[in-house]
Amino acid sequence: MYLLRKPILALSDSRAVREALVKAPVTRAVVDRFIPGSTAAEAIESVRKLRAQGLQVTLDYLGESVADQAGADDTVAAYLQLIHALSSAKLAEGAEVSVKLSAVGQGLPTGDLMALANARLIMRAAYAVGARLTLDMEDHSTVDSTLGVLRALRAEQPDVGVAIQAMLFRTAHDLDELVGPGSRVRLVKGAYNEPSDVAHQDSAEVDGSYVRAVRQLMAGDGYPMIGSHDPRLIAIAEHLAVESGRKPGDFEFQMLFGIRPDEQVRLAAAGHTVRVYLPYGNDWYGYFTRRLAERPANLLFFLRSMVSRG
Repeated sequence: MYLLRKPILALSDSRAVREALVKAPVTRAVVDRFIPGSTAAEAIESVRKLRAQGLQVTLDYLGESVADQAGADDTVAAYLQLIHALSSAKLAEGAEVSVKLSAVGQGLPTGDLMALANARLIMRAAYAVGARLTLDMEDHSTVDSTLGVLRALRAEQPDVGVAIQAMLFRTAHDLDELVGPGSRVRLVKGAYNEPSDVAHQDSAEVDGSYVRAVRQLMAGDGYPMIGSHDPRLIAIAEHLAVESGRKPGDFEFQMLFGIRPDEQVRLAAAGHTVRVYLPYGNDWYGYFTRRLAERPANLLFFLRSMVSRG
């Protein structure tokens, strides 16, 4: 099933496939499993339900690779609206927002400057109400730019988080500079269609890189955020945390909305901090296809639903 990953990711770039899937009623029905709504109000309602189960959240306003400044401005406005809604609902404390820099101008002519200015606006709004910010990581071509923005933001708020992808060869080197006191790093396997000269292609190699990165994070001085649904990797992370002298609360697990919800609740009941990555919005196609590609169970769920609803 892992062999299907690259073809699915390649299809995700096809305009014809995108239009066909977006228009298919069955697709929307399946998308609802992973994306609980299109508005800030719907996202807030999901936050309430997750908090009632003892879970924390990180919220992602869906969208990436905006084409102009107006698109970036719209994304910033959506995040500011979300943060205000969280504060009004008294749900901001302990919450987090996740931002893709390509959604706030990273790919435009003045990309780094625009992305930094916009991310700073979101960061200041979030921190003002007790929430936090983590920068999502996109494909390998954006890593240096993203880490540059991160360094600038951390000069003001040292615990701004960042996602790091285990599949990239550069990960161990990047983590050397990211695990200082107070820092927060979300470790994920990686969900982009990366070439073989920059990233591991074999699933076992990716898993091995992930475990090495977990060990590096647990031995560091920062706050590890373990982004995985794999029971084996979760168990390894728990073991390495104990080995490094960490207790529950000294690190956290992060899982995607709609994937293994029972395990999320189980880990929280065991005393762990569990943060659910909660996306919302209308521009869901890129996010959705990466979820299909990165985990066979998601693809099987989608195909079964297509058959049963077709």
